Amino acid sequence: MPANSPLQFQSTADQERQTETTKSLAQTGILPSHAIKSLIEQQQIVALAPIMSEQIQPASLDLRLGEKAYRIRASFLPGQGQTVATKLDDLSLHEIDLRYGAVLETGCVYLVPLMESLNLDPSLSATANPKSSTGRLDVFTRVITDGARNFDQIPAGYKGSLYAEICPQTFSVLVRAGSRLSQIRFRRGHSILDDDSLLQLQKKYNLVTATETDINNGIALTVNLAGDPQTGLIGYRAKHHSGLIDVDCEGGYDTLDYWEPIISRGQRRLVLDPDEFYILASKEAIHVPPNYAAEMVPFNPLVGEFRVHYAGFFDPGFGHEAAGGSGSRAVLEVRSHKVPFILEDGQIIGRLIYERLAAPPNQLYGAGLGSHYQAQGLKLSKHFKEA
Repeated sequence: MPANSPLQFQSTADQERQTETTKSLAQTGILPSHAIKSLIEQQQIVALAPIMSEQIQPASLDLRLGEKAYRIRASFLPGQGQTVATKLDDLSLHEIDLRYGAVLETGCVYLVPLMESLNLDPSLSATANPKSSTGRLDVFTRVITDGARNFDQIPAGYKGSLYAEICPQTFSVLVRAGSRLSQIRFRRGHSILDDDSLLQLQKKYNLVTATETDINNGIALTVNLAGDPQTGLIGYRAKHHSGLIDVDCEGGYDTLDYWEPIISRGQRRLVLDPDEFYILASKEAIHVPPNYAAEMVPFNPLVGEFRVHYAGFFDPGFGHEAAGGSGSRAVLEVRSHKVPFILEDGQIIGRLIYERLAAPPNQLYGAGLGSHYQAQGLKLSKHFKEA
């Protein structure tokens, strides 16, 4: 099946695959790709246009922008018993047609109804997150639902529309109907590993390549500010007032037009200036075994007044040697708030939590999927030309 073809379901599916899918829909954990396909077939996930096979990742589904966007006065949550449409009547400034593309400008807040909507089973909930490429462009994107009291959280049994709130922070972006800025994971029950289970998994699979593993409500990651041995490069700082970026254009932009390289001068530290945006990398390599998925805690005030990693999902197989991912680092999207903050080499900048999958996935991250960030080191988003 071509990568961009609509999903097609066989009426006489292989019996073994049917049994595996049924088991994954019934068991606790994150739903893998074949179970997501089953949700589509069962119309628990519905869409205004046929869902494409390339939208389905090993343990998540890419969500597409619809045909209209609304410039709104401010970010909001509808609250219990309230619909997004009702709030939109009061907060909308003007409507934007996305069918032929439109520019979303920095500092503005937009609300976009998504093509996908949900009709979930009462035992099934979901979590949304920006895609990696979205976060690396500093495009603050969150999903909201009718009745929502939290961003990016879809309650069990939710039936209704999905909306993306989009606020470009550094670069103005060109989007269109069908652009994919967010992704969604489906789960049944509670499947997050506690610290004891995480320690056993670390011993078995070497989840992070740390000399001493710090596990406390997740496994710690630290920042690498030592610099590349050949170039001294430790990261990038985004340039203000740079050009427009088309979110669907891969490899179309020169790095130096948008980013200032940060070179180590031997101090192994970096001062984060308020409201500047940085791309850095973890010191540790990360491994997500095939039967698990991971997520980075996006912001922990106990480690400093800064946010790390808009896009927190790590799919099964990320950093997995058999999927070509050995040595994969976490790329860190970092923004300091209010005050300058000094980062030191090896400082903890976040924690990874791991969850079990409801069943083994039929595909792994990087294994023939055209994944852009498998085996990555310090890496900008797919929109920029390779050096």
